[in-house]
Amino acid sequence: MSTLVDDILAGNVRVGDGAMGTMLQEAGLDDGGAPELWNVEKPDVIAGILEQYAAAGSRLLTTNTFGGSKPRLAMHGLEDRVAELNEAAARVARRVADAYPGTYVLGDVGPSGDLMEPMGTLTPEDAVALFSEQIAALAAGGADAILIETMSDLSEVEAAVTASRAVAPELPIIATMSFDTNLRTMMGVTPAAAVVAIAAMGADVVGANCGRGVDEMRVIAGQMADARPEGTLLIMQSNAGLPVLIDGEFRYTGTPDEMAAFATQMRGIGIDVLGACCGSSPAHIAAISAAIA
Repeated sequence: MSTLVDDILAGNVRVGDGAMGTMLQEAGLDDGGAPELWNVEKPDVIAGILEQYAAAGSRLLTTNTFGGSKPRLAMHGLEDRVAELNEAAARVARRVADAYPGTYVLGDVGPSGDLMEPMGTLTPEDAVALFSEQIAALAAGGADAILIETMSDLSEVEAAVTASRAVAPELPIIATMSFDTNLRTMMGVTPAAAVVAIAAMGADVVGANCGRGVDEMRVIAGQMADARPEGTLLIMQSNAGLPVLIDGEFRYTGTPDEMAAFATQMRGIGIDVLGACCGSSPAHIAAISAAIA
């Protein structure tokens, strides 16, 4: 049986999925509500969103667990339900992926929300423990790989990679950082430094997500491509522009056509997988898929 990494190398997997958060908001999730709760309360809504992405050409479906670690769930009084909510999310995504041959489930792990030492109080040991709890549940639910995303601190990435290797050693790891302040992460990490460091940690695929839209992501991707160690696969998942206040609502202005042009250019510089992030929709993924088909 081929692995995710083999399928990326062979060109069978080139398209990721898009936003979950903004799609859930359109489906009625209240501001301040816990998206992860919908994995058990409204699983059909989650499945429907993932189904739209799969139908649009995505071969990587991301679980609805970006805030699924204990500190993030504690903000909603759900800290005792880490295993339940993460495993449920993976099972929902697994059902959809299994209907689309060659499609993989990425167990989504976002930042813990706590700052690592010495900037904050989160120790490496505690970070490994909280990520281990989440990742073990994602693996139990049927995730094919672990996606560590939107990170700003290399030490937090390392804790998540360490946790994944400890509790799910058979699963490939994708790790992405978010660069939005002068083309650096919030902690000052450059794209070039990120790709070198994360590859050295043992991640199978490295890249960037979120950010300020495709124009800045082009620069970030170029710097990562230039600095990538031999054998490192790259993924880019840009926001669909930036949110703009229109008729009292924030809307992302990046169009599917812009995302398609970006994807074509990214393939040209050797980026292996293209997806999208905040504000994107199945229409954006369909445009990416068509552009690089």
